[in-house]
Amino acid sequence: MWQGLLEVTADGMVKTLTDEAEGLKFKLTDGVDVAVDGMIYFTDASYKYGLKEHIRDILEGRPHGRLMSFDPSTKETKVLVRDLFFANGVVVSPDQNSVIVCESVMRRCLKYHIQGERKGSVDKFIDNLPGPPDNILYDGEGHYWIALPMGNSLAWDLTLKYPWIRKVVAIMERYKVRPHIEKNGGVLAVDLEGKPTAYYYDPSLSEVTSGVKIGNYLYCGSITKPYMIRLDLHQHAARATM
Repeated sequence: MWQGLLEVTADGMVKTLTDEAEGLKFKLTDGVDVAVDGMIYFTDASYKYGLKEHIRDILEGRPHGRLMSFDPSTKETKVLVRDLFFANGVVVSPDQNSVIVCESVMRRCLKYHIQGERKGSVDKFIDNLPGPPDNILYDGEGHYWIALPMGNSLAWDLTLKYPWIRKVVAIMERYKVRPHIEKNGGVLAVDLEGKPTAYYYDPSLSEVTSGVKIGNYLYCGSITKPYMIRLDLHQHAARATM
């Protein structure tokens, strides 16, 4: 059971801060980040399907995702952006003026303004990514790192484009015979304006769901793999960016 937005203390105590917004229970709370002023920004990838059914959300082809905020002082949960196609990772910009949110199915990241004259508006941050974005993290050195669980492929493009193919894939998924197309997973680095600066991937990788540069190393995690990858950036050059 997905429990919602949780607060976990250093000694392991767990508290649910919120589990619904506008009368809709969260089914797949996903990315989260905290602004300097204490405001918490997070996503619910789908209010219809849980983690074990997330592929059904993608195959259904409808926007069930939301970007939300939670104010710890007032306990208010507010929907900021709705109708997202699998809302995923979230990061607050270093200047605290905006929030970047990953929209996996659309292969793009959006910028939601939280300060200034454009407060409440949404812009494109980067699109046409080489794979569906998962989590996004800031490295403190002027770059966001976007995890890509898989690379883009013709098979995946056709699946998303044609409803009849999605229906076939859904049936195959039900009977556990869906072909494995998740490969070329990796991490894309972009600057604060959304311009790609480095791209690391490998044909044998899949389900890379987080990645960030710390010092001279790139650390990658996965929601399905029981290990973490560390890549020495001095020894391994980045792939050419888009």
